[in-house]
Amino acid sequence: MKFFGPLIAFMMLAAPLRAEIDIVEVQSPGGINAWLVEEQSIPFVALELRFKGGASLDQPGKRGATYLMTALLEEGAGDLDARAYAEEVESLAASFDFDVSDDAVSVSARFLTENQDEALALLRDALIQPRFDQDAIDRVRAQIISGIRSDLQDPDTIVGREFDRMVFGDHPYGSAIEGTEESVSALTQEDLIAAHEGALARDRVYVSAAGDISAEELAALLDDLLAGLPETGTPQAPDIDVTTEAGVTVVPFDVPQSVAIFGHEGIARDDPDFFAAYVLNEILGGGGFEARLMEEVREKRGLTYGVYSYLVPKDHAALYLGRVASANDRIAEAIEVIRDEWTKMAENGVTEEELETAKTYLTGAYPLRFDGNGRIANILVGMQMDDLTPEYVTTRNAQIEAITLDDIKRVAARILKPDALRFVVVGQPEGLES
Repeated sequence: MKFFGPLIAFMMLAAPLRAEIDIVEVQSPGGINAWLVEEQSIPFVALELRFKGGASLDQPGKRGATYLMTALLEEGAGDLDARAYAEEVESLAASFDFDVSDDAVSVSARFLTENQDEALALLRDALIQPRFDQDAIDRVRAQIISGIRSDLQDPDTIVGREFDRMVFGDHPYGSAIEGTEESVSALTQEDLIAAHEGALARDRVYVSAAGDISAEELAALLDDLLAGLPETGTPQAPDIDVTTEAGVTVVPFDVPQSVAIFGHEGIARDDPDFFAAYVLNEILGGGGFEARLMEEVREKRGLTYGVYSYLVPKDHAALYLGRVASANDRIAEAIEVIRDEWTKMAENGVTEEELETAKTYLTGAYPLRFDGNGRIANILVGMQMDDLTPEYVTTRNAQIEAITLDDIKRVAARILKPDALRFVVVGQPEGLES
């Protein structure tokens, strides 16, 4: 049995690296759609399922229900309790992973071709017939509550949650997907069943696969795997406008180093300017040492080990965020430098050299993402959720190359909003007050 873990990990990564992949669109007899990249060189399959909605589907007073429900999917299903289910999965050298985010419940399955039928039968039981045994509920609930208590002492977690609360308020985005100790303690088995029926439904599922499986085989198994799910689920959460004011919010916390999140409204993934914004962010704060924020805040002034910015196009709101940590007596200076760079790029755009460097990196790094069946399946399902077409994998780099200096200057003036740039700081920052 010790052999199976390394074997499955190797097979997840062992598919040949492909700069171009052949994506086949598949439809089951029952009308379930999927994307497939067939790779027969290794007897291994990666299957990805995404259910749109995620933790944002939590009902009022039931925060954390989707999170707890998802954690329980592998804690017994069908006729098997938690221990027996885990033993069956392990005996097949299979791997199932269940996760939840603001906008999706994610299911990742990895299995050997020779064990496909048995592995999918176990996965089907987890999706269709989770047991939600009370002893499993109590055990996993206790683990989650322990994590919630630990997070209350983690400045990195605190700063993110405070920013979300300030921006999103009572919207589900405004609170932790794990819930609070009080809300999780109050969840019942009936609440978890309702969360399961509301989140895992056929009207919101996206499917992809990569590996040793044909289009015909994938089409045939989809209905058996998913047909037992409810046809429709809980209505999606409402969209929400992001409004911020320039300034600083300080959350006092006794640590030697302050942590800050900063940002304002962002740009939606389907916006025509998204690619230009993506390239712009790579130049401003993409994380590399050539990014402006890293150059100005770390390299020139030594104010931090790392500073970066990132686009966050959620399903119901879009943010443009950044993150920095610095000593309490230096965080104020770091914030001032970030503000200055935000303003400079909004007003002046970028240089030709910066643009070409970013293009070279972004186009060169893209093929490296397709370095195994698991990664490929994950990319495919993400593309579907973003309403992209299979052709995107071949046109993406051309769209990056087509971005001009004028595009960047126009989009910088549009999406960078120094007069709305809000900082939330957790620590004991000197020279800063809310």
